[in-house]
Amino acid sequence: QVQVVESGGGLVQPGGSLQLSCTASGSASTIYRLGWYRQAPGKQRELVAVITNGGSTNYADFVKGRFIISRDNAKNTVYLQMNSLKPEDTAVYYCNVLISARPYWGQGTQVTVSS
Repeated sequence: QVQVVESGGGLVQPGGSLQLSCTASGSASTIYRLGWYRQAPGKQRELVAVITNGGSTNYADFVKGRFIISRDNAKNTVYLQMNSLKPEDTAVYYCNVLISARPYWGQGTQVTVSS
């Protein structure tokens, strides 16, 4: 059974930084894509950034230049380095793992940007 576990959320002041981590386990199949989504109160879940096993990345416009996604294939782990955080980045951040065209989600980690 595939498990997806996130860590690294918390409270940070505007302009600060946080790094999220997500590790997938329990599958012998190749993980094609890892990514991060977020959902703020009263809003729909939205894509933040994704990275394929080949290293190709895609970012939402609202995080370009501020967030960096990376992965360690040997550890089945994806990271999201978040810099220059803004109050509007406050949300629950979810890790998404695509294995054999099937998506798996983590439980989410809260990121709060506030002074």
